[in-house]
Amino acid sequence: MESSETPAPSRTRHIALVAHDNRKSDLLDWVDYNSDVLRQHDLYATGTTGRILEDKLGLSINKLQSGPLGGDQQIGALITSGTIDFMIFFWDPLQQQPHDPDVKALLRIAVVWNIPIACNRTSADFIISSPLMNASYENKRPDYDTHLNRQVASEVAGEIEEGG
Repeated sequence: MESSETPAPSRTRHIALVAHDNRKSDLLDWVDYNSDVLRQHDLYATGTTGRILEDKLGLSINKLQSGPLGGDQQIGALITSGTIDFMIFFWDPLQQQPHDPDVKALLRIAVVWNIPIACNRTSADFIISSPLMNASYENKRPDYDTHLNRQVASEVAGEIEEGG
């Protein structure tokens, strides 16, 4: 006898959900369509987006600050700490945001730490339907030891001034 239920994931994923105002309805529709899968994972969202998803869909969301009030940076910190596995970020490419530098920084930090990012419904569909959603998978986080242990220009300049 076959079950029509979605198989339980081998590991709970930690998923960040972010959407600009003009894309919140798109994200709401996508999350609603995928709610059976998403309920099996830990969801994080910036403030307004998280509140809308909880109110409209009854999902349990770890709500952070609104994006412009620091929520983007909070998601970035969760990515840096290794908490977030992937991010669904429906951003508006046609509307300049007052917090565009924060948005760029969030996208950059996701790339720095090798986190998959979906910026539209098609890429989000590809990520959530991947066999890796229900398989054991370890993100190959980059090793930045060389970068962290490099000699910075000011240290080199100081050695030159000291005659070293």
